[in-house]
Amino acid sequence: MTGKVSTTTTTSAAKARTAGKGRKAATPRLTYLIGSLDRILHRELTAALAPLGLTLSQFTALSVLQARGEASNAQLAERSFITPQSANEVIRSMVSRNWIGREPDPNHGRIVVLRLTEEGRDVLFQGMKLVQAVEDRMLGGVDAQSAAAARESLERFVHNLRQG
Repeated sequence: MTGKVSTTTTTSAAKARTAGKGRKAATPRLTYLIGSLDRILHRELTAALAPLGLTLSQFTALSVLQARGEASNAQLAERSFITPQSANEVIRSMVSRNWIGREPDPNHGRIVVLRLTEEGRDVLFQGMKLVQAVEDRMLGGVDAQSAAAARESLERFVHNLRQG
C-alpha cells in the first residue's frame, strides 16, 4: 500500500511539474515587484552606508533634517519611516556622534528641536555619494525619460495610498 501511495504521489508531482512546461511564466504583480525592490534597496543601501558607520535609519533622518532644517523627535520619526521609540534610539546615537544637536523649542517647553551639525552634514554628504552609486546601478540601462516616468508613477502610488 505504501508503494502505491508513493507512486500516486510521485505521479501527481510529475504531472504538476510538466503541466507548467510550455506555459509562459506569470507576470509578477506590481506590488510584489515594488516589495522586492524595497527589500533589495534596503540591503544594498545598508551595505553601502556601513563603511561610514551610518545606518539606513540614520541616513534617512539626516536627510530629513537637511531638507527641513529642523524637526521635533515626532516629526523626524514620521518622516524617517520609523517608530517614535526607534527614533529615540537613532537620535541618541546621532547626538553622541555629534551629527545632530538638540535644543529646547523656544515656543513649546516640552518639544526638543533637532538640527544637523557640520559633522552631520559631512557624513550625510558622504552617504549621499554612496546612495547615488546604488541608484546609478539600479537605473543602469534605463533612459532619463523612463526613469522620470517611473518616479512620477511611484509618486502617484504614494499619493493614492496616503489619501485613503
